[in-house]
Amino acid sequence: MFKTLLQRLTGPAPTPLPAADARLALCALLVRIARSDHDYAAAEIAQIKQIISTRYGLDAAQTTAILRDAEQLEHEAPDTVRFTRAIKNAVPYEDRKSVVVAAWQVVLADGARADEENALMRLISNLLGVNDRDSNRARKRVQTTISQTES
Repeated sequence: MFKTLLQRLTGPAPTPLPAADARLALCALLVRIARSDHDYAAAEIAQIKQIISTRYGLDAAQTTAILRDAEQLEHEAPDTVRFTRAIKNAVPYEDRKSVVVAAWQVVLADGARADEENALMRLISNLLGVNDRDSNRARKRVQTTISQTES
């Protein structure tokens, strides 16, 4: 189903993706992060839906459809290194930086940071070209927001 998108992402000369494909690839990366600890928790799924809905201005049905497609794309996508590098080559920097923020939202959604999630976040941030300092700032910002909403 996603053969053409995956070929564009992992081909020898990746080109910028159309907005819909970039959105799907970025959402699939969030799914990969949520699944990294082998516990695709309801809180993580809800957070991904919230991110998708807010970021792209979608209604519930559209959000569910994109999440379903992103779950399938994540399953079919190559290893994380090639997949993430391909996104880096095809998606503008500011979008990649905001993906790191969204990824931290997913990692922290279930209230636990698994070692697998921490390791994957370091790898993904690096492969997306987002430095450790910016990733750490994003994590702290997300933690502060979570703390404020829990108060």
